[in-house]
Amino acid sequence: MGAKQRIYKQRINSTQTLKKVFRAMELIAASRIGKARDAATQAGPYEKALTQAVAAVAIHGDLKHPLTTTREDTNRVAVLTVTSDRGMAGAYSATILRETERLLERLRSEGKEPVLYTSGRRATAYFRFRNREIQSSWEGESDAPTAETIREIGRELLGAFLDENPRTGVSEVYLVFTRFKNLVSQVPEVRQMLPLTVVDTPEADEEREGELGFVDHPENAFPTYEFEPNERAVLDALLPLYVENRIRNALLQAAASELASRQQAMHTATQNAEELITDYTRLANSARQAEITQEISEIVSGADALANG
Repeated sequence: MGAKQRIYKQRINSTQTLKKVFRAMELIAASRIGKARDAATQAGPYEKALTQAVAAVAIHGDLKHPLTTTREDTNRVAVLTVTSDRGMAGAYSATILRETERLLERLRSEGKEPVLYTSGRRATAYFRFRNREIQSSWEGESDAPTAETIREIGRELLGAFLDENPRTGVSEVYLVFTRFKNLVSQVPEVRQMLPLTVVDTPEADEEREGELGFVDHPENAFPTYEFEPNERAVLDALLPLYVENRIRNALLQAAASELASRQQAMHTATQNAEELITDYTRLANSARQAEITQEISEIVSGADALANG
């Protein structure tokens, strides 16, 4: 076997090994995407209903509460960025990091001081490499967040928002995550979670049309409510649930999006590996034919030389 054939054979073998790895990762992601998609889909209606309940108390209770009050004593703003722990997911994490950078730039231009919170090793490594201070980080559960981690993140962000110390508290809380639409479409999203002023994007409002309490036109009357025992007690009970479920929904959406992105990326990588194997096989056959032709030419030339001699 000639030198070129050995090179191509080695490349074919290594590419076949990579193809097996890509195919295995694709199958693993495909086997887990169904459960993650169901969890993200099922969490949506409860999260919307809870958000609507909190908004109803805040709007109709005639009550000043930290949830609905914009703080003027601090310009610190919390930003939670949700990325993946591992790579092999295409541009999933890179897209979220670009959205985060845009948000941070906008907040700084408004004279605010962003305070970073990260979920996922990719975001943590990205900001630490650039010497950005990270207030808190959570790693290891990006594709399957647990209830304990969700509660911990909720307590951390809620505590920062309710902290009366202007040097340690924050006036706003933002979430940057990827919303799962379907297996081929995942959309990065920036949400202001606190204070309760802008709780849903226009897309989410369209989805809420027809629900109790949704006002699609100013002339439509909003129903009245009575609160027992009182507005503050109801709001104090709903506030931790609201924050926790907003974060749960964001993490579940991000987990489903990560698995879908990984499945797509590994499927594409598997196809590219097959194409490389085909190309290397064709080149190896061409090299083999060239070597055979050269050997035949040498044999014929030698026979002619002997005959003439």
